[in-house]
Amino acid sequence: MLSEIPDAQAIEATLQSGAKRAVVIGGGYIGLELAEALHSRGLKVVLLESAPQPAGRMLDALYRAEVGAELERGGIEVRTGVKVEGLHVRAGRVTGVQTDAGTVRADLVIVAVGVRPRVELAQLAGVRLGRTGAITTDARMQTNVPAIWAAGDNAESLHRVSRRRVHLPLGLGANRMGRVGGVNMAGGDAKFPGVVGSAVFRVLGLSVARTGLTHEESLALGLDAVSADITSTDHAGYFHDARPIQVRLTAERGTGRLLGAQLLGQGDAVKRVDVVAALLHGRGKLQALAEMDLAYAPPFSGVWDVLLVAAGRLSREIASA
Repeated sequence: MLSEIPDAQAIEATLQSGAKRAVVIGGGYIGLELAEALHSRGLKVVLLESAPQPAGRMLDALYRAEVGAELERGGIEVRTGVKVEGLHVRAGRVTGVQTDAGTVRADLVIVAVGVRPRVELAQLAGVRLGRTGAITTDARMQTNVPAIWAAGDNAESLHRVSRRRVHLPLGLGANRMGRVGGVNMAGGDAKFPGVVGSAVFRVLGLSVARTGLTHEESLALGLDAVSADITSTDHAGYFHDARPIQVRLTAERGTGRLLGAQLLGQGDAVKRVDVVAALLHGRGKLQALAEMDLAYAPPFSGVWDVLLVAAGRLSREIASA
């Protein structure tokens, strides 16, 4: 597993010893990043995922399929729907991974199957846990025990779109929680505003971003969600270096409330997701996005940016429903 700097040093030592084949167990953020990193070092990489597709809870099925296809195009073998049963070890070194579909040979195995909050100490102190299994706090990061605060990957957050408590162990949220908790423990007064689930990552040549709720997450919450998919270019299409970009925009039928966005592209073009994240933070409407005055110049976007095109199409779909 990769949790601390010594773990990374152990992986580097294994690579230096001549490892040629690597297996990464888990297709989440860390698993995908590790698969790419090992592939870039010249190893033959197999990614094992128990779900039907990698990037399981991060994206809708259409976009998960694109992530899997990019891995395969880049030479990383993806095996989904596979259950890991154990490791084969000889003379103190791993030689393979046993799955319910057979053995996968390996000189290096990394387990990246998700993050769970460490709450044993908190429980012993009488701290209340939420339905996610993480620690429940108020907006000041204080627990139900007056002298105890909690912050970071072991604490829940309020999701500003779903209005539910969630466990989202991501960098910015953890840092901001720590700052708020520290201010309050020192006698100040600060509040953690919650999250909208924004994330961005790269898989080989594909950049991926999301914010808010996916279409599938919205339906699971009982929301009447509608989505529009747009394929365009990241800047004016007549430029020789224009690259494709995809956007899925999701809103709530009836209220017109913006629910989320997912983007696929190359480079930093998918950072457009931050425009949607800003609107979601204030529980913005789809119409607000459609009317935004976004910056335009041919090297950066089309006159009608792909977000504006997606918002326009989704607005028409909701109006005609």
